[in-house]
Amino acid sequence: MKKICRMLTSNWYWLLFAAVVLGEAAVFLFFGEGSYIATHDNLDLFMGHFQAMKHWNAFFGHGVTVPILGGISRDYLSSEFSLYNILFYCLPPFAAYMCGYFLKILIAAGSVILLAKDIYREEYKKYEPAAVITGLIYGLLPLFPAYGIAFASIPLAILLLRRIYRGESRWDYLFLFLYPLLSYFSYFGFFILAYLVLAIIILAVRDYRRRKKETGSCSWKQAVCWRLAAALFILSAGYILFEYRLFGEMLFSPVVTMRSTMAEDNFTAGQIASTIWDVFYQAIFHAQPSHTRFVLPLCLLFLAFRIICFLREKKPGKILTDSFCLVIYFIVGNCLIYGFYYWGGFRGLFETLVPPLKGFQFNRTVFFNPFLWYAALFLIIKYLYDKKKKWIGNLLAFLALVTVVLTPAVYNDFYYTCYYNAYHLIKKVPVESLNYREFYSEDLFGQIKEDIGYNGEYSAAYGMHPAVLSYNGIATLDGYLGFYPQEYKENFGAMIAPATQRVEEWDVYFWDWGARAYLFSGSGENTWNAVRTMNVSDDRLYIDGDMFRKLGGKYLFSRFKISNDRELGFTLKGVYTQEESPYTIYVYETGETAGYLSRSGQ
Repeated sequence: MKKICRMLTSNWYWLLFAAVVLGEAAVFLFFGEGSYIATHDNLDLFMGHFQAMKHWNAFFGHGVTVPILGGISRDYLSSEFSLYNILFYCLPPFAAYMCGYFLKILIAAGSVILLAKDIYREEYKKYEPAAVITGLIYGLLPLFPAYGIAFASIPLAILLLRRIYRGESRWDYLFLFLYPLLSYFSYFGFFILAYLVLAIIILAVRDYRRRKKETGSCSWKQAVCWRLAAALFILSAGYILFEYRLFGEMLFSPVVTMRSTMAEDNFTAGQIASTIWDVFYQAIFHAQPSHTRFVLPLCLLFLAFRIICFLREKKPGKILTDSFCLVIYFIVGNCLIYGFYYWGGFRGLFETLVPPLKGFQFNRTVFFNPFLWYAALFLIIKYLYDKKKKWIGNLLAFLALVTVVLTPAVYNDFYYTCYYNAYHLIKKVPVESLNYREFYSEDLFGQIKEDIGYNGEYSAAYGMHPAVLSYNGIATLDGYLGFYPQEYKENFGAMIAPATQRVEEWDVYFWDWGARAYLFSGSGENTWNAVRTMNVSDDRLYIDGDMFRKLGGKYLFSRFKISNDRELGFTLKGVYTQEESPYTIYVYETGETAGYLSRSGQ
């Protein structure tokens, strides 16, 4: 018994890891589709795309059209050669989402542990508790779900490149080639490759100076690490192969896309400074490290402590070379890039020097900050371990873990699932936010499709996200996508002009951005919030009915009863609701449609 107790005590961090992961799994299994999953840039975006591709058997298709945004080429949607995307091809959507959620945790923790083993070698066992807990925390961070695995795998990329630099195994090249299965080029791949180029240059300069000092002579050819140079080409080839659709559209398609008309913000000096501070202090919701309440002040205090110590020791040079300080400088550098992206002159210089990257958001370096914040936390805990204050280090790790779990960030599905279900249980009233089952209301839309004899006709949503229709196998004229033909944006814009001409906010929102091609309210109200109670002050629909028909639309699915339906050429076909759904859906039908003849892929 004592032996078992001793074993459990010495492996407490693994027990904590298991308890947290199994605890979260138990919650999501218990509530199932009654879980509260983030809507913004999640349920309203990728889930609709994945289901549309499955409904129309286009996941691996070529030269095929996916019926969203009036019909777009399959090539505009994310690659089938991505681990996260493959889950949605193989599994039912909610199961795929949850598998992605827990794979993110396991990949993040495993990558951090392997990287720590590689760095500390024989000393790793000493720091294992810190590696396991910080790896768990990194995996639990509420990051952009569709690219959660890409975030989680960053330490794995570092590990592979370290091993290749040392020339440990030829298998590492194969693993590096396959790495894009876990990553995403536009968010991470481009920057990993850029950092790799920078690393090759820095290491070449360092090795050149060292060898010349030791031997008296050295050529640049001898100084360059050709293994890393080979890794650069191998990793590039992997991204090109696994994301061939993206590269094909970027480099070889003659179609002008709506990204050519996206307007970029140009901030004043004060706005840039404020943005840099905000992204350092709070980050952006896509890359939320949940660090503001605990890890940030802890790191700033430790940074001040380290600087004071180095100055007292009369070693000011170490302020520039200390590992912890370098991590913080890296974070600050990413924040500076993020802010200066909004300086028109700086952005213009970048686009002039690298013309193919015009319009590319090079400020996404900030997406590496979540990993860096918790790398900094690990280094603080390691310092305390080295100073024989292990219990303080473990306490800090535990407090950081609790802070992440309890921070109500946008993508903290576990927090909101627990909070909203507890609220409903205690107050005996439903919350305004919709859970997964309610948001998509599959049974309700299945009933509607059967009743109206739906057969793939193009439709539009009003009062809800078009992804609800796409998810349920309904072709849509509207949708949410940051990359589609400019021609369609202009035609869709003509259809919704009666609303955008009335409301300046919608006019700017659509024409300066355009990723959300939605039906807007003519009163300026947001009509697509995923809430239980949806009311509008103006029950008229402001669209060009003739343009709706010209684009090929037949049905309109609305959460509101529209007062000017006949004026627009619509007829109310039915009103549908179910006890399990928060929606009351008014289905309108229009007359003969002209059809949109310039659909991409046709």
